[in-house]
Amino acid sequence: MLLVYTHKITPRLKFTFKHICKRILGLEVKFTSKVEDFIAHDSLKMSYAKQPLSNELFVRSHNLLFESGISDLDITIHQWENTKGIFSTGERSDLPFDIFAASFYLLSRYEEYLPHVKDDFGRFMAKESIAYKHRFLNQPIVDIWAYKFRDVLLEHFPEFNFPERTYKIKPVIDVPMAYYYRKKGLLRTIGGTLKDIGKFRFKQLYQRYLVLMGFKRDPYDTFKWIITKQKQSDFKFMVLFLIGDYSTYDKNISVNKKEFVSLIKSVADYCDVGIKASYFSLEDITILKKEKLKMEAVINRDLQAVRHSFSKLNLPQSYRNLIELEIHQDYTMGYIDTLGFRAGTCTPFQYYDIDFEVETPLKINPYHCLDFALLKYQSELDKKEHLQKLIKEVKDVNGTFTPVFHNYTFSNLERWNGFRSLFSLILESADEE
Repeated sequence: MLLVYTHKITPRLKFTFKHICKRILGLEVKFTSKVEDFIAHDSLKMSYAKQPLSNELFVRSHNLLFESGISDLDITIHQWENTKGIFSTGERSDLPFDIFAASFYLLSRYEEYLPHVKDDFGRFMAKESIAYKHRFLNQPIVDIWAYKFRDVLLEHFPEFNFPERTYKIKPVIDVPMAYYYRKKGLLRTIGGTLKDIGKFRFKQLYQRYLVLMGFKRDPYDTFKWIITKQKQSDFKFMVLFLIGDYSTYDKNISVNKKEFVSLIKSVADYCDVGIKASYFSLEDITILKKEKLKMEAVINRDLQAVRHSFSKLNLPQSYRNLIELEIHQDYTMGYIDTLGFRAGTCTPFQYYDIDFEVETPLKINPYHCLDFALLKYQSELDKKEHLQKLIKEVKDVNGTFTPVFHNYTFSNLERWNGFRSLFSLILESADEE
């Protein structure tokens, strides 16, 4: 166990040290403000304050973990060996940067509470982040810092054995539309037919009626392939179904259709299942509650996981709504157009509510790769190369790699050529040394 001496024990401090020490390094951590308790402790210990007590392991603290609320911080980024450092500490500190304050800044999404330019959907985009601007978005920087901290601990306590964690994969499959043509109802089918004719899409019209007459499988119906892949894997996929009402943004089939219910049930027999929260549920907790209850009625168990439509987050309200409805897992933390680490980590973490200064029960599972972000790379080779680089970054810190793909990504539609093999490459990375 690591004992940390500090002049003031705050919720921010406990949250950050817990993530770095316990979740990443597998190390129990406790805190004290009493010098005599610190001196008496005969195992791992360090001080985190403005001045060292004596010649112990010491990291000079920035003020961030002792403040409350949001302030306009002066952020300066420096090169630090193979990565970047934030909040310089000075000569007497055993680490050249306060990795704890910097980790809190990234994990709490502090910058997303500050004024920034949103996109048309009201989303915080990668280009607004300090990680993108200073070119460390492609690194799980919090995990890298944690391992640098571990190295310093081992210099001071060489006899200590740290537990080794292993690389994991948590594939997420998003289902905003289970079928492209089937089960849409008469009006939507007629509307789709007229649109195909009006835009001279006769090939699509032909495909539509081959599917509707049962001569061909619906292009979005890739669930047999998904379940086969799940059966071959030692880890569970998370499959998130959109079951919200039809709207401008959400166009799935109705959850009142028996075939859709049986599809969800059959997937739930093999995979973990949650909901893709509809666009309007983001602003309205009553809609989200309705969708939660609908899914619980289908799967006959408590709903555990949610991902918001269009990867949209309104902090802190989106997460407070999940907490109020006792939904414990979120898969929305990532960027739609850029590969990388939005919260700076590849280790799931608890959501910290800055307004209330409290660590919440909601677990954030940050994703690092969305299938749409891979589309910007022209060739399959380019896609594969960028994906492998990302996987290597996660493997180097034995983290959890979380990709988000859609059911239609595995279709035979031209746009998604080669994506089945990219998904398989991710699954196979768990077996490689």
